[in-house]
Amino acid sequence: MKLSVRLFAMLRESAGADSLEIELEEGATAADALARLRDTPGLDVLDRMPARLAVNREYVEPATELRGGDELALIPPVSGGAGAEARVTAEPLDPAAVGAAVGRPGAGAIVTFQGTTRDVGSLEYEAYAEMAEERIAAILDDCVRRHRLEAAAAHHRVGSVALGEPSVVVAVSAAHRPEAFAGAREAIDRIKAEAPIWKKEVAAGAARWVEGEAPR
Repeated sequence: MKLSVRLFAMLRESAGADSLEIELEEGATAADALARLRDTPGLDVLDRMPARLAVNREYVEPATELRGGDELALIPPVSGGAGAEARVTAEPLDPAAVGAAVGRPGAGAIVTFQGTTRDVGSLEYEAYAEMAEERIAAILDDCVRRHRLEAAAAHHRVGSVALGEPSVVVAVSAAHRPEAFAGAREAIDRIKAEAPIWKKEVAAGAARWVEGEAPR
């Protein structure tokens, strides 16, 4: 069977394409796909990079069986660094609007976190946008349940984000501040660890992808 695999960030640059096709036997697994991709010209970086495979916008284990028509994506290390709103956008972020989105009659505390560009001229963000929005929404839903939040929202930029501008805004509301602080902290930590979003530092005419870890 022939399968198309989407590539992002440093893998896209290394392969010189944003997608490629591989051919596998029927019944092949995610591990088989990764092995085939490691032998693909331009993807030798996989020998030293803990990438993961996503199938139909979900991270999968190596033993997962693949089927014709599956949507595959090769996810390099991400740059980590009851009402839930997730958005990935190229538009500038409005922290006040994100905070307002979680306002509820039962909210006694609203916590808003902004991650901003520092130390470099700009950051270039790239995302597997469809999967990133779904993953962020799932993270927010989980945080709402775990911390008894009233609501949660997160907006993340893609494209160029200048020095001092926010690249991500997370806001949560809860009846009391301990739950709000804990929910906001877990939300941003998991977004940085799980959402397929990458960043490149641009300074003094040079650019480099920020190292990260295999998505959890």
